[in-house]
Amino acid sequence: MSEANTLQKAIEIVTKATEEDYAQHYEEALRLYLHAVEYFLHVIKYEAPGGKAKDSIRVKCQQYMDRAEQLKGYLKRRAGPGRAAGREGPQADGGSHSDGHSDNEENSEKKKLLQQLADVILVEKPDVRWADVAGLESAKEALKEAAILPVKFPHLFTGKRTPWRGILLFGPSGTGKSYLAKAVATEANNSTFFSVSSSDLVSKWLGESEKLVKNLFALARQHKPSIIFIDEVDSLCGSRSERESESARRIKTEFLVQMQGVGNSNDGILVLGATNIPWVLDSAIRRRFEKRIYIALPEELARIQMFKLNMGSTAHTLTHPDFQELGRKSAGYSGADITIIVREALMEPVRKVQTATHFKQVSGPSRTNPHDTVHDLLTPCSPGDPNAMEMTWMEVPSDKLIEPPVKMSDMLSSLSTTRPTVNEEDLKKLKKFTKEFGQEG
Repeated sequence: MSEANTLQKAIEIVTKATEEDYAQHYEEALRLYLHAVEYFLHVIKYEAPGGKAKDSIRVKCQQYMDRAEQLKGYLKRRAGPGRAAGREGPQADGGSHSDGHSDNEENSEKKKLLQQLADVILVEKPDVRWADVAGLESAKEALKEAAILPVKFPHLFTGKRTPWRGILLFGPSGTGKSYLAKAVATEANNSTFFSVSSSDLVSKWLGESEKLVKNLFALARQHKPSIIFIDEVDSLCGSRSERESESARRIKTEFLVQMQGVGNSNDGILVLGATNIPWVLDSAIRRRFEKRIYIALPEELARIQMFKLNMGSTAHTLTHPDFQELGRKSAGYSGADITIIVREALMEPVRKVQTATHFKQVSGPSRTNPHDTVHDLLTPCSPGDPNAMEMTWMEVPSDKLIEPPVKMSDMLSSLSTTRPTVNEEDLKKLKKFTKEFGQEG
């Protein structure tokens, strides 16, 4: 049996064991738990890959072994004299145990889930400022209203004036939704930032996904003011249908309950969602995101700024008119597309170094101290250059090489070979969604 089949078989058996456990059929649950553990141990010993996958299987295996021991102890006590009547027993959902261990088990499970979620807290803030985000002024203003101002000036948000609790960023892939979230993480100095993907909250283990959602919000309340950023929120909260699984329905319900703040206050918590396909979102989830902002393809001025930002401090000979020309010629390209164009152009000097047959001496800044000038650096040149020396890059000392600057021809060549990744059909759907439910960003 292959690794995938063995693991799938183990999951099927343990799912049945959990169902029997919930139904208080403890003898059958014990038998199934032990049977499932045999499969899990086989996967761990012979088939499981290394890293987190193996660790996750090992942790789960230990939990099921512990549960089997609890059931075995309970059944042994129940078979002895003096057994109390009634429906007592080690309930799998964390209910009252006859042996008094329910609280410890529940606290241990909660501690484990909180530790798992703690890994998604963004401790080191990314160095992305508002100024690094080209365009998207409406989106930036809305995020400032929701994440920055309420923390810095809480007296402005009293009475009926309350900050936004949910903001959905939607638009084509590569337009800067996640980049905006990084800017929020940087600028919101006093807030705890939770960066979560749907895979962090979706578990193949029965009943664990909704617990992860619940504990995520519990953790956010402990560390508020806090921001929960959920990338690809559509995969977590798609439209409900008769064909969806019971597990998916429970996750969605729990997410709705937590966003609504039923039984808990969500003051000081902002839920920030991002999606490329907002039309698949469940309508109830969509309503929870009070602000829905369309992050469109960048306009010409924003594209010009993106070319400059991506070029950074790399040596180049481009002028402002060159950047304007690039901005005009890149209509229909996303921010991610422009990043690829510039990265491709930045490789051209490296390729010239690799293919050069002649080098010449030039002056340039020292690598150890940029304020000092070094006069014996080597850069590629044509064989006809009067100062050309025949040699290859393998013969150039590593501390003497200086690459040629990026030229406009490099940028235009890269632009001509890089196609935009956003198609017209998706743009039509996004514009239709914006007209019905959103606002321009």
